[in-house]
Amino acid sequence: MTRKKRSSMGLVAVRIKRVYAPPDDSDGLRVLVDRLWPRGIARDKARIDTWLKDVAPSHDLRRRFHAKPHLWEEFNVAYAAELAQEPAKPHADWVLEQLTKVTVTLLYAASNEERNNAVVLRDWLVARMTK
Repeated sequence: MTRKKRSSMGLVAVRIKRVYAPPDDSDGLRVLVDRLWPRGIARDKARIDTWLKDVAPSHDLRRRFHAKPHLWEEFNVAYAAELAQEPAKPHADWVLEQLTKVTVTLLYAASNEERNNAVVLRDWLVARMTK
């Protein structure tokens, strides 16, 4: 899924994709945004350009909301708060900077393609690019 928004810096593209999906040339910069390395993925075959563990939800947040889809909105709010502070903030800012230059594909391992941290991160990034 791709979101494009016009910012004062030009047109940006933020994509999200399961890390298990095959890499594609249109992915641009491929950034793994999970705290844990995905099971069954060899590092050389994943074609991951960078792994930003600290931009992922904290262990506490992940544990609190894991397998609780009814708390999705609460997860969104709590994760957005984490993105605005250490240790996630500098990494989120780095992704924002990359978005002024290239397409960025946020890679995640979760099986739920609609409710995962990459969805929240993408929406958070897009909101900052349009300010």
